[in-house]
Amino acid sequence: MAVGYNELIESIQPQEDHWSVFIPENWMQGRTTYGGLSAALCLQGALRDHPTLPPLRSAQINFIGPAGGAVTIHSRALRQGKSVTFVEATIVGEKGLATHAVFCFGATRDSRLGHDFKSPPQCRDVKESKDFFEQGPGPVFTANFDCLLAQGSFPFSGSDECDHYLWIRFKEQVEANTTALLALGDMPPPAVLPMFKEFAPISSMNWSVNFLQTEFSTKDGWWLMRTCGEDAKQGYSSQDMQVWNSDKQLVMTGRQSVAVFY
Repeated sequence: MAVGYNELIESIQPQEDHWSVFIPENWMQGRTTYGGLSAALCLQGALRDHPTLPPLRSAQINFIGPAGGAVTIHSRALRQGKSVTFVEATIVGEKGLATHAVFCFGATRDSRLGHDFKSPPQCRDVKESKDFFEQGPGPVFTANFDCLLAQGSFPFSGSDECDHYLWIRFKEQVEANTTALLALGDMPPPAVLPMFKEFAPISSMNWSVNFLQTEFSTKDGWWLMRTCGEDAKQGYSSQDMQVWNSDKQLVMTGRQSVAVFY
């Protein structure tokens, strides 16, 4: 039976010195948990252990090994300063350490700087965009999301393009917050996937994100996400990532390294 995002987050249970949760099949990506959910579970554990943290500013996440089914979430504060706190969080499964994350939380400060340096993207809106998976289903976890191609190419189309824009939202209604954005933000496939001519395995190795806002809202749950390949050789690819809300306000940026078996 499929379990939605809200139900899954609510099912996290406290234990003596950690949290436990069961990750169902519909959130798997191959033999491991979908990376965005792994990141979100790490953040949820950190927030529950440390409920008075300031807003999340950045996260560095490493996808170390496979995990699914019953897993545990552990967190600990690494350093707490006057305005910035670093918290480490991990997911451990049957085969050992699966995900390692370090979160940086920072209190808001008065500043003479208040600029957005990146121009809003120019691409098709939601109503003009096509189903990204219209030519065939994606990995199991993608059934939890709606995904529309706003600019770029479809998966496995042998395209020369490696710069893509996708409108993405949860199929269920989900509160817009940092945890949900982490769960959503890793959903776009690697930017090089449309360059493939046939299926081949891929695996995210790490993910670094910066949050540019402390409050989040968007129309009808849609977020515009960009993945742009920078390099692909020797079995690895590097990509740049951005996330905007429906008003084209930049809310999150990221970088990712991906293992490519093609």
